[in-house]
Amino acid sequence: RPTAGRTYVPAPEAVRAVNVALHLRRPLLLEGPPGSGKSALADAVARELDLGPVLVWPINSRTTLRDGLYSYDAVGRLNDLGWRTDPAAPSAADRVEKYLTLGPLGTALLPAARPRVLLIDEIDKGDGDLPNDLLHVLENGWFTIPELERIADGRETVTVRVAGGKDGPTGATADVTGGVVRASTFPVVVITSNAERDLPPAFRRRCVPHAMADPTEDRLAEIVVAHFDEDVAGAAGGLIREYLARVEGGEQLAIDQLLNAVFLLTGERAVPDEEREQILAAVLHNLESS
Repeated sequence: RPTAGRTYVPAPEAVRAVNVALHLRRPLLLEGPPGSGKSALADAVARELDLGPVLVWPINSRTTLRDGLYSYDAVGRLNDLGWRTDPAAPSAADRVEKYLTLGPLGTALLPAARPRVLLIDEIDKGDGDLPNDLLHVLENGWFTIPELERIADGRETVTVRVAGGKDGPTGATADVTGGVVRASTFPVVVITSNAERDLPPAFRRRCVPHAMADPTEDRLAEIVVAHFDEDVAGAAGGLIREYLARVEGGEQLAIDQLLNAVFLLTGERAVPDEEREQILAAVLHNLESS
């Protein structure tokens, strides 16, 4: 079982959104500022449903759909072919599948008895065409690998490497027949967005959107209890109220910053007032100005 998500405390609204997405077999689109718990919710779902390590696909401005599906080390294969002493002799480099690795999305679409959890992180940082390209694959539930389709007229079964899940084992493999990867069950897809730019309406319409709500004092106390205990939560009341006051004042702070402050400033780690302010300045810094 994955260890991440063990202490995550989801809001009731987030639980409802997860359940709707699971029943409709649609991606869950989580929107909110950095540090609001979007990625941690994917870990919590995987742990609650016992679906194994989360497959993580981080998005940046250069990410393409194929990056998520598979990678092909053409340069490495050409290099290996160049070292062959006898051009007519068979070589391991002739096996194209040795140079293929399924990406997080491709691995999530492998046929399996139980679905995998796929976290597509910060999709708003990607190219404008990526969201709709992604939906096309998810709605079909399959994709092709042209480099494998050409082998034996696309009928051969080969073994390829697959993506390792978050904190999970690496080096796993899977069989692919005819160059086609086809899901037998819809993966649990969690997509995060920091709302840095608008996403296409067609994409949002096919997702289950959920805006991460600002936590209340009671909810923050629950989160502190989940990470520490009730005694620590009681001692951290002042920190929680200070955190909320700064958020309400317009600062962008993450919940894990509050947890760091609680860890450093409560219990046996209590420090003098002058050091307390220095620690708070280091830990509870405004993310928008960093």
